[in-house]
Amino acid sequence: MKKILAFNGSPHANGNTAITLKVVTNELNKHGVETETIQLGGKKIRACLGCRKCWELKNKQCVIKDDMINELILKMEESDGFIIGSPVYISNVTSEVKAFLDRTTFVGEANDFLYKGKIGAPVVVATKTGANFAYAAINFMFGLSEMITVGSTYWNCAFGKLPGDVLNDKQGIEGLVRLGNNIAEVLLRI
Repeated sequence: MKKILAFNGSPHANGNTAITLKVVTNELNKHGVETETIQLGGKKIRACLGCRKCWELKNKQCVIKDDMINELILKMEESDGFIIGSPVYISNVTSEVKAFLDRTTFVGEANDFLYKGKIGAPVVVATKTGANFAYAAINFMFGLSEMITVGSTYWNCAFGKLPGDVLNDKQGIEGLVRLGNNIAEVLLRI
């Protein structure tokens, strides 16, 4: 069975980012795709040190051992792809998502592109602006990792401020439903 990981970069485990990820994973589940949602936001995730030890050791691990990143790298390697969700904070992803992107991308590249050929899709929640910068930040990981990026009829984003507000963004939710279907279709083709 195919498996997709969904990473929630919001510190609000049940907020708008979680809701949007659930819209996508529900569609994947309807197609028989197993999903697992992993909470990143609010967790201790240290920033990349830029030490390049991952390039030296090539052991599929980061030398920083006191957070969840090494466990996540193993899950990512074993999965068929992942969705990375983040709310917009100062026109970009949350700090946890940025640290996650930096460290997992570096380790993946250093180890013969661990995620090459896997599915990648960003999901962004914004109140007004900045969605394009957060969307791009996540997509950079997929491009640098030689992954297959899946989109929808518009950017994979929804707009809302208070928990549940994203459900009022009809166009955003419709796009996320389509994203789930598109990911399932691509998984069937590869």
